[in-house]
Amino acid sequence: MKPATDPLAQLTEIRAIMERSSRFISLSGLSGVGAGVVALTGAGVGHLYLREHYGEQGFYRLLNSDQGQRLVALPFLLGLATAIILLALAVAFYFTQRRARQDGAVLWSSLGRRLALSLAIPLVAGGLFCLQLYLKSALGMVVPGMLVFYGLALLNASKYTLDEIRLLGLTEIGLGLVAMLLPGLGLAFFALGFGLCHIGYGLLMYNRYERSTPS
Repeated sequence: MKPATDPLAQLTEIRAIMERSSRFISLSGLSGVGAGVVALTGAGVGHLYLREHYGEQGFYRLLNSDQGQRLVALPFLLGLATAIILLALAVAFYFTQRRARQDGAVLWSSLGRRLALSLAIPLVAGGLFCLQLYLKSALGMVVPGMLVFYGLALLNASKYTLDEIRLLGLTEIGLGLVAMLLPGLGLAFFALGFGLCHIGYGLLMYNRYERSTPS
């Protein structure tokens, strides 16, 4: 005689199998924490640079500087942004790959590629748009634009991964819209959106999905 099977357990298992097949669920909360730390460090470096070259008011004075001064600062700011992106991606890749290995999942699967593409398209478009804003003397809209496009990228990618990504995306968009009203606080909003929000999200995801998982 076959042992009785728990229907609820069967449904839970079926749901887990379907979720793994339709969503990339190996994103690590630690990747969010690491990316947030990188962003905060980058914001700190940017603040020190602006204070050294533009005085105590730093970012606010850069907002009100002429185009020549903004072009002088552009190579450093572009280099800093590139370094932040590359380091954040490296941290995210390391922790996500580690979790995918623990889950027995393939990181660069067709699902992983779709997730990366859904993130990349809004991010590349947003990066080019924000660069044009800077060149056209609309510096005050650069950080709001970065936050809004990043939030849209997260919303676009959320259909392929954890539902919490959607909430993070909406939060980034909301911060971007508020930052539009307070352009002089752009650096602070950058630190809040890309730094503290990532750290908070990462800790939430780690405690919810990974804390009981052995390293």
